[in-house]
Amino acid sequence: MIQVKVFDEEHEDDLEESVNEFLSGIPHDHIIDIKYQIAVCENVHEENSTMFSFSAMIIYKK
Repeated sequence: MIQVKVFDEEHEDDLEESVNEFLSGIPHDHIIDIKYQIAVCENVHEENSTMFSFSAMIIYKK
């Protein structure tokens, strides 16, 4: 069965830690692909502030 796991963090170091922790529990030959994305937008709640979203989707065999 093919599954996906999605991660979303505000900082790239947090994303790296979350993804590495998840990957440590999966056999390497079960990983099909990893997609990575960064989104940037203005923070409307704080003046002169930018929000970042670092996300990854892991496609793997269960």
